[in-house]
Amino acid sequence: MSDAPHTVYLSLGSNLGDREALLDHALDLLRGNAGTIAAVSGTYETEPWPPGADQPMFLNLAAELVTQFSPEELMTRILQVEQVLGRVREKKWAPRTIDIDILFFDDRVIHSDTLHIPHPHIAERAFVLEPLYEIAPDFTHPEAGETVSEMLRKYREQPNRTS
Repeated sequence: MSDAPHTVYLSLGSNLGDREALLDHALDLLRGNAGTIAAVSGTYETEPWPPGADQPMFLNLAAELVTQFSPEELMTRILQVEQVLGRVREKKWAPRTIDIDILFFDDRVIHSDTLHIPHPHIAERAFVLEPLYEIAPDFTHPEAGETVSEMLRKYREQPNRTS
């Protein structure tokens, strides 16, 4: 654990089972094991990723978490929450009971074998940007130098967007 509290933005999604109940349960488990949930967006029903995938629709939301844990410790706790909720990692982009991604951890930039913060595809995915905009429109991406609001505006202006 580190001393100062950290502000973390998470993306949560589910496309198997009782999606809404799984998202609620994930938030409860994060509250009990990872920190304080300071804000939660509404839920968004979205197409699966990648576009055209033959699987159920997703429910997505974003959450702001305040934590004392390091990025690595937090990731371990997130993976435990996913496991408790039945997440099976068979292949990339497979249907899942729960998916929890760290989008931002304060203004840190981490590129390691196990962690990529900020999440590398934030600006390309409406199912991340729309809910994140609800709770953190003025947060500035530490690498791109753009706010979430600016990233969402640019995404919406793209003629061939895919999500």
